Amino acid sequence: MTLFSDMIDGYYRFRGGEWLEERERWMELSGGQSPKVMIIACSDSRVDPATIFGTRPGEVFVVRNVANLVPPCEEGGGRHGVSAAVEFAVTKLGVEEILILGHGACGGVNAALTGSLKDAGIGDGGFVAKWIDLLDEAREKVVAEHGTGEAGQKALEQECVRVSMKNLLTFPFVKERVDAGTLKIHGAVFAIADGRLRVLEDSGQFEAA
Repeated sequence: MTLFSDMIDGYYRFRGGEWLEERERWMELSGGQSPKVMIIACSDSRVDPATIFGTRPGEVFVVRNVANLVPPCEEGGGRHGVSAAVEFAVTKLGVEEILILGHGACGGVNAALTGSLKDAGIGDGGFVAKWIDLLDEAREKVVAEHGTGEAGQKALEQECVRVSMKNLLTFPFVKERVDAGTLKIHGAVFAIADGRLRVLEDSGQFEAA
C-alpha cells in the first residue's frame, strides 16, 4: 500500500530523474500553460488520464470527480467546481477539445445503477447520493433495457458519458464554440480489465480505438 511517506520517496525519485531530464520543459511551464485538451475523468485511483494517454506535463487540463460527471449549467448558490473548471478551460485557456472519460467497474455508476451506496462500498446518502442523481433518468432507461447486472453496468457507464456530453452543451460558452467549430466534445470509456479504450463515434456507438 502506498502511504504519504512512500509518495515522498517517489517525489525524490522524480526530482532526481524525470524532472532533471525535462528541466527545460518544467521551466517553460512555470511561465504558464496552454493545453489543447481538457479531460473530465473519474476520481477512481485506477484511471489516471496521464497514464492512460501517456501525456507530458502541461499537455492536458484534467478535472476528476465521482463518475466523471458534468452537471448542467446552473446559476445561483452552491459551489460549482466542475462548472468553474470547464469555464476556465474553455474561456481562459481556450482548449480546443474536451474528452469525457468514463471507465469500467465504476463505483459511482454502480451506486446509481443499484440504488444502494452501501453495495458500492461508499457509504449511505450524503454528497455522493446527491451527485449521482444526475444519472437518475439514464438509469431508468438502462435498467428497463438491460437490468442491474453486468450488462446494465456497462450500459450505464456509457450513458454516463453521454449525459456529461449533453450537459456540457447547456453551458452557453461551450455551445457557442461547438457551433462555431472551434471546440469539439468527445466521449470514451476505458476498460480496466482489458485496457481497451472505446470511443463514442458519430454513429452513436462506442467502438474500440
